[in-house]
Amino acid sequence: MMLNQTKLSVLALGCSLATALAQTNSLHLPPIAEGPFKPDWNSLTNYQVPEWFRDAKFGIWAHWGPQCQPEHGDWYARGMYQEGGWQYNLHLTEYGHPSTNGFKDVIRVWKAERFDPDTLVKFYKNNGARIFMALANHHDNFDNFNSRYQPWNSVALGPQKDLIGGWAKAARKNGLRFGVSVHASHAWTWYEVAQGADTNGPLAGVPYDGKLTQADGKGQWWDGLDPQDLYAQNHAPGDQSGWGWWDWDPAKGATVPDAAYMEKFFKRTQQLWDDYHPDQIYFDDTVLPFHGVTDEIGLNLAAHFYNTRLDKNGRTEAVVNGKWLNDMQRLALVYDIERGKAQGILPQPWQTDTCLGSWHYDRGIYERRDYKSAASVVRMLADIVSKNGNLMLSVPLRRDGQPDELEIEIVKQIGAWLRVNGEAIYATRPWKIYGEGPSTQVAEKGQFDGQKDVSDRPFTAEDIRFTQSKDGKTLYAIVLELPKDGKVTVKSLAAGSDQWPGKIGSVRLVGGGKLNFTRDANGLHVTLPEKFDGKIAFALKVRP
Repeated sequence: MMLNQTKLSVLALGCSLATALAQTNSLHLPPIAEGPFKPDWNSLTNYQVPEWFRDAKFGIWAHWGPQCQPEHGDWYARGMYQEGGWQYNLHLTEYGHPSTNGFKDVIRVWKAERFDPDTLVKFYKNNGARIFMALANHHDNFDNFNSRYQPWNSVALGPQKDLIGGWAKAARKNGLRFGVSVHASHAWTWYEVAQGADTNGPLAGVPYDGKLTQADGKGQWWDGLDPQDLYAQNHAPGDQSGWGWWDWDPAKGATVPDAAYMEKFFKRTQQLWDDYHPDQIYFDDTVLPFHGVTDEIGLNLAAHFYNTRLDKNGRTEAVVNGKWLNDMQRLALVYDIERGKAQGILPQPWQTDTCLGSWHYDRGIYERRDYKSAASVVRMLADIVSKNGNLMLSVPLRRDGQPDELEIEIVKQIGAWLRVNGEAIYATRPWKIYGEGPSTQVAEKGQFDGQKDVSDRPFTAEDIRFTQSKDGKTLYAIVLELPKDGKVTVKSLAAGSDQWPGKIGSVRLVGGGKLNFTRDANGLHVTLPEKFDGKIAFALKVRP
């Protein structure tokens, strides 16, 4: 009996893999823009990261959508269907049972009544952001723009506003580069929990609303809408016990999306790009959307994006972020490390995406005062830039579209630091080494990839990160902690150092004046001014 079951399992696996392969040959995608980039990896490896991205260094992200309506953290539209979980229990209390009051009903009550993109983006610019990014859609499959292909969108429902349109206009008015993040490819498997039902209690066995159809909406507030355009659950669910569903791996129990679902995603994303003209797009996927099923969707989108943003020299100004990239893929896309940092200097520019708190607004984090501090963000930024990276920092917004007062104060403190020390961050390039000090000897594994974004170990005045001007004539040494005795030693700049064998002519405090210094075999010894008012970290400007 067990042998027969094994044979059946192997046959089923073979069939699912065969189905996945067949679907890659049945895609019917609209044409992409003509140009030098073709939808294949060999062509895309000719990509060169645009100078504007390399110079920007710091962006702020509004990871904001209908899952912020409950203010109960990230992945709410999935957690509310997981019986016994904290989000499920809160949903019962605040919205009702997911058999009748599912995520579609959360969307209905989300109004974004204080959405004021111009004021908010201006505030972010004044506090150091050079890029502004907005959430175009999440795994909840709701488009925050005037989508022609997704009826469940922010113009038709909820706020009844073109949120991406508002963000895009504000970013350009304030002179910032504009990015969008796209996460919706995974709705197919992410929402499979919405097909379930309680196993205990008075509503045990009553299905959640994940399988509702347009016909079920007669007489309901959503009459005329098809919930399957949102939930995408016209298929049997796969194995949700592990993470195989994220990588579309049938061998790990994942269900494979059909061609119609992938084609719809392609059209939504292409429209987003063509109508709103972002400079940057972040895909919340392993490599590219549907990688593991087919790369045809992602490669065609990337080629289209690159070809529609060519400058007068034929170089693209577009940026496409992908996660978990190998060395070849990092030539074609800009590598992104979620909530993490690179171990050392990477040869290609890259990005960290992280958040002050939870990705979607979490009232509990606010009440516990549990956000990242401005000091931790500044030190993280210095480390990232020293390694050839950019930081994209999400500032969670409440349901109404505004940050809370704690976040506002954190952003102001980051901005105050950058107004003084930004010369050592913006438009810089990595030096010969990224840094020195005890923190360079420790590797703390991150949640997803690379090192942790915020170190568990406190920094010391010996922890220094280096950047240099693009012309290579100025070195910046960013000291991550204030010395108690008012003196700093930079060991990498010792007399006869391989990193700087020649003469040091001057040392200045960035945002300040000249500093007294000596140099010997143990390092460059710098004395800070008596009335030094630095609070977080500071930068030294070293020239021959």
